Amino acid sequence: MADKQISLPAKLINGGIAGLIGVTCVFPIDLAKTRLQNQQNGQRVYTSMSDCLIKTVRSEGYFGMYRGAAVNLTLVTPEKAIKLAANDFFRHQLSKDGQKLTLLKEMLAGCGAGTCQVIVTTPMEMLKIQLQDAGRIAAQRKILAAQGQLSAQGGA
Repeated sequence: MADKQISLPAKLINGGIAGLIGVTCVFPIDLAKTRLQNQQNGQRVYTSMSDCLIKTVRSEGYFGMYRGAAVNLTLVTPEKAIKLAANDFFRHQLSKDGQKLTLLKEMLAGCGAGTCQVIVTTPMEMLKIQLQDAGRIAAQRKILAAQGQLSAQGGA
């Protein structure tokens, strides 16, 4: 069983499914992390990760926790395909007559595959962060508008 070679389409399908599941499970935590990192000191909307997730669900609904996920879900399969194909390519180039790769060559193949993957993921991450942060900005505007209404009522 260990000697059996898995076909490239099977690797791509497995990697794509694993990527989709991973993005779906981890995305709300990533959204909270991004919003916490991007808030300004003077205008803190969230006090903790759980506070961010609760406020997000209250103001944007359950699917608000997945703002920006479409980008990741769309590109995770090609991203994994590139990484797997590049890793296979580099492993093949570094192997001598089918011999097992040394640890250094395994690491070099992984570095090469990771470098190829970054070409896809960097623009995707930038777009994802902008979409995630849009919800925080909208929440801040709501809070500021509510504070303005309270000030106006208190002054009248």
